[in-house]
Amino acid sequence: MVRPGMPRSALPPAQTLDPDVAREWLVSHLGLASNRLPPGAKGTRQLLKELRCIQLDPLDVIGTNADLVALARVDGLARGDVYRHLMPGHAFEHWAKERCILPAYAFPYYREHTREAPWWHLATRLERLSERILDAVLEEVATRGPISAAELTDHGAVKPLDWSGWKGTGKATSMALEVLWTRCQVVICGREQRGKRYDVPERALPEMARAKLASGPEVFDRWAVLERVEAAGLLSRAAGPHWSMLSRVRTTELPDTLVREGLLEEMVLPGSPRRYLAPAGFRERPLTAPDERMRILGPLDPLLWDRGLVKQVFGFEYVWEVYKPAPQRRWGWYVCPLLHRGQLVGRLEARVEDGVLRVDKLWREKGVKLDDAALDEALARHAKACGATRVRRPRARVG
Repeated sequence: MVRPGMPRSALPPAQTLDPDVAREWLVSHLGLASNRLPPGAKGTRQLLKELRCIQLDPLDVIGTNADLVALARVDGLARGDVYRHLMPGHAFEHWAKERCILPAYAFPYYREHTREAPWWHLATRLERLSERILDAVLEEVATRGPISAAELTDHGAVKPLDWSGWKGTGKATSMALEVLWTRCQVVICGREQRGKRYDVPERALPEMARAKLASGPEVFDRWAVLERVEAAGLLSRAAGPHWSMLSRVRTTELPDTLVREGLLEEMVLPGSPRRYLAPAGFRERPLTAPDERMRILGPLDPLLWDRGLVKQVFGFEYVWEVYKPAPQRRWGWYVCPLLHRGQLVGRLEARVEDGVLRVDKLWREKGVKLDDAALDEALARHAKACGATRVRRPRARVG
C-alpha cells in the first residue's frame, strides 16, 4: 500500500532515453513504420485495438482526422471506412484523449463510471433537462434505434451551453442524447453524412454490455492511465491535452504507484526537465524499421499529441492553427505533416474539390530532403481514398 505523501525518492530512478531511440520507438509503436496490418475492415479493427483510441474531429477537408489516422496505417480504405468498419459492434465513442473512437473492450470500464472532459459540463446539461425528457428519449432509442437525433421526437428548446462563443445544441432532444451518451446509456453506433446514429449498448455492443468488472473508480483510473501510456508511447507527466479527462488523475499518487509496481517506467530525455511515462519493458519490444512509404498525418494523430516531444525528438515544430485567425497563422488552416523513413520531412495544406486533390501549399522541412516521387505516390494514394481522380500540387517550397 502506498502511503499518501510518500517522497519521490522512493520511486525507481528515471532512465535517460536517447532522442533517436525515442523517435524509432514512437514511429514503430504507433504503427507508422510500415503498413503491416491486414487491409480493409480487419486491419482497421486491429489498428484500433493497438492504438487504444482514435481522436475525432468533425472537420473533413481531405478526410476527417480519424480517416487520416487509419489511411496512414491500413491499406484498402476509402474516406469514411474507419467509421463503417468499426461501428456498430467493434467500437464506441467517448472521452479519452478528448472525444475518441474506442475499442469495444473499453465499454465496461466507461459504463461503470460517468466520465467527461473538463469542459463538457454534464452537470449544467442536467440542470436544463427534466428526468421525464431523459427517460422519454432513452425509451425511444431503445424502441426505434439505431436512430439519428433528427428522427427522434422533438421535446422543445433548451438553453444551449456557451464555450467562449461556441454554442452547443438548443434542442432538448439532442441535449438529452448528449447526457445519455455520457452516461453510456446510449452509444453512437455509426456516422453518416447527416450525422451520428444512436442505439442502446445492448444492441450495438451486446457482448460488452453484458460484461462485468470489479467496481470502484480506482479500477477505471488504473486501467485508463495504462491505456493512455500505451496510446501515447511516451506520456509526459506535465499538464496538457494529452491527459484530457485524466487531468485530475495526473496529480494523484496513481502514476507513481504504477511506476513502483513495475507497470510503467519513468523516462527523461537529455536536456529536458520533463518526465515521461512509458510501458514497462518497452525497450525490449521488437521495432519495425520504416519502409519507403510517405504518410500524410492527421493533425490529431497520436504521434502529434505532445508537440513539445515532437519538437525534441523529431526537430519538427507543429502547431495546429485551425482555430487561429488567418493573420496569426504561420502555415495554414488545416495543415498535415508528412512522415517519411521515420522523419517528419514537411507539411502540406490540401483540399478535395471537383474530383481533384489540390495541394494549395507545400512546405519542405529545412535541412531534410523531401522525396518528390514518394510524395507523388502518397498523394495519388490519398486522392483515390478520397474519390478524387487527379492531383495538383506545387513543386517548389511555398509559404
